[in-house]
Amino acid sequence: MSQDQSTILDSLTRHAPFDMLPPETLAVMAGEIEHITAQPGDILFREGEPLKGLYFVESGLLDIESANGDLISQRGPGDIMGERGLLRDGNALLGARVTKTADLLLIPPKRFLALLDDSPVFAEWFRPRPATTAEDSGAQSTGLTALQVSDLMVTSLFSCAPGDTVQSIAGTMRDKGISSLLVMDGKALMGIVTVHDLTNKVLAEGLNGDIPVSQVMTPNPITISPDALGLDALMLLANHKFNHLPVARGKRVVGMITRTDLIRQQATTASHIAADIVQCDSAEGMAKVITRVPTLLTQLVSEGIKHQAITRRITNITDAITRRLLLLAEKKLGPPPVPYLWLACGSQGRQEQTGVSDQDNCLILDDAFQPEHDTYFAQLAQFVSDGLNTCGFIYCPGDMMATNPRWRQPRKVWRNYFRGWINEPDTEAQMLASVMFDLRPISGEATLFDDLQREVLDQAKGNSIFVAHMISNSLKHTPPLSLFRGFALIRSGEHKNTIDLKHSGVVPVVDLGRIYSLQGGFEVANTRERLKTAADHGTISTSGAMDLIDAYDMIAETRLRHQAEQIRKDQKPDNFLPPTQLSELERNHLREAFMVIKTMQSALGRAS
Repeated sequence: MSQDQSTILDSLTRHAPFDMLPPETLAVMAGEIEHITAQPGDILFREGEPLKGLYFVESGLLDIESANGDLISQRGPGDIMGERGLLRDGNALLGARVTKTADLLLIPPKRFLALLDDSPVFAEWFRPRPATTAEDSGAQSTGLTALQVSDLMVTSLFSCAPGDTVQSIAGTMRDKGISSLLVMDGKALMGIVTVHDLTNKVLAEGLNGDIPVSQVMTPNPITISPDALGLDALMLLANHKFNHLPVARGKRVVGMITRTDLIRQQATTASHIAADIVQCDSAEGMAKVITRVPTLLTQLVSEGIKHQAITRRITNITDAITRRLLLLAEKKLGPPPVPYLWLACGSQGRQEQTGVSDQDNCLILDDAFQPEHDTYFAQLAQFVSDGLNTCGFIYCPGDMMATNPRWRQPRKVWRNYFRGWINEPDTEAQMLASVMFDLRPISGEATLFDDLQREVLDQAKGNSIFVAHMISNSLKHTPPLSLFRGFALIRSGEHKNTIDLKHSGVVPVVDLGRIYSLQGGFEVANTRERLKTAADHGTISTSGAMDLIDAYDMIAETRLRHQAEQIRKDQKPDNFLPPTQLSELERNHLREAFMVIKTMQSALGRAS
């Protein structure tokens, strides 16, 4: 296999569902895959046009838009495009426009369809969702609270007999590309055996492959009715920590539902919320739509979805609200007098929003801006910020919003802002730079930011005094640890005897990620991506990055579980966790995570 083919396969197999394909299948398809580099403005396909194949995004950013140019969603690294059209009639259901130079892999239609036929587990990933009607197209109508198990289950079943050997059923799983088998005695369900069972009950115990399946299967497995709701299946899997659930009507097995089915459905639910927002003509209408977000968050947490996937989906919904408000503002005020770009900073800029978020935003205006134009942009900013507030994203306590004239300026003024902060890094400059280095374009003329971002990053990276000041500022948020590795709790006030998981847990890692990104001059804003990029470029050691990512994941997931539990109890979610609510094991893990952060802060402080 050539180096290029090897590189292509390595890129693909880092992501589901390609990581499910056997090596021999991958080897055959390697020579058929085409590598494409597309530039900003390029259109990969338009709505209704024949698709050239299945697109896999290696890098870059693309807008998914309707025929009339409405932005529906965005696609980035690891995303797949074109599968729905290929499964229908081969024509694109939406268009794809490149907004940031993109590297893509194109899998021919025939190969994609062959993979669906040859690999059931791969096919499951792309199984079409049930169609909806115009009257039944909301997120709830296709969500786990409305869909029945029969809408989600797999009906092509694979089984074995209780006396079959472990070795023989392992071969069946390999050949069929599946992770479980029903154990049947005629038409009677006796048990279920999974890859997990083979690992833990056979290999880990040193047993040989001649033992019968009956010795390692889960006997008399719990089943669910096909008429039950998807949410019932979700909770049953979560409560029992299962990955597979047989579906039975009476005593007859009619299907199987898996954790993968429900994960995929959860992602669809977030997409439907965003799609509903696009149809709203007022902030009040959007506010009603996003009342479903807390339920989405709790379901995703219950399913065990990783925190970065949850916060990305929540942020995508916020992005959709912002874009819709901007469109409504332009309809009300008329076309803008000069091009503009609306950007988000803070958690929205980093794509890390949870159930508790305020708004942080700004406007970069074209340098053709004249003072008399500000009336228009002041009204636009007020309309959008008021709308975000109506939707629950409260006004920024620090007034870092486009409604503040300071953060609504031409590009040349922004260039001077950053130059001043870098050249004279006083306390205010450090604080402002920390916020503004998390900027991410949301809507408008993206070129107003592209060159500016690169210029600013190069200036910052080359100014050791500025970086040293930023490091000093980043170390002000410290983990809540006492001298003897206990927790340093809040001592008084409304949140007495709690830990602030945001400012004492998440924020220190966010600050570290920003510093590593500044030192390397990286354009990414997401914290995990910053840490991974820094490790890839040697700005931080691989082991240090992995430790910090693990610590960050632990704290962020604890934070989301805390918020989800509050939502279930009809409480307003916050970031303040009483450690007494955790088990001793959980408290120990949390302490270890805080220790990693403290160690990395110390190392950064010494190096500055």
